[in-house]
Amino acid sequence: MNVIENDGCSCAPEVEACCKVEALVNVDDRGQMVLPKELREKAGIQAGSKLALTTWEKDGEVCCITMTKVAELTDMVKATLGPVMKEIL
Repeated sequence: MNVIENDGCSCAPEVEACCKVEALVNVDDRGQMVLPKELREKAGIQAGSKLALTTWEKDGEVCCITMTKVAELTDMVKATLGPVMKEIL
């Protein structure tokens, strides 16, 4: 698998890790796609893993789709909403 890396980071500056293109995937006639084995192993994605898909829109059209492990998403929600909920409760 070829990895394409950006010279500059397009991620938010407060994020230490930089974004990069890990792989290109194809969508078949049934709308299915396969994540390459190397990427699944690197990300710890196994059969039965849950991923949350998030879409980003620009000018009314979806321009980006991101996948986040559900466990990580839960941690992000807790970190974001936890302090707010403590004030409310």
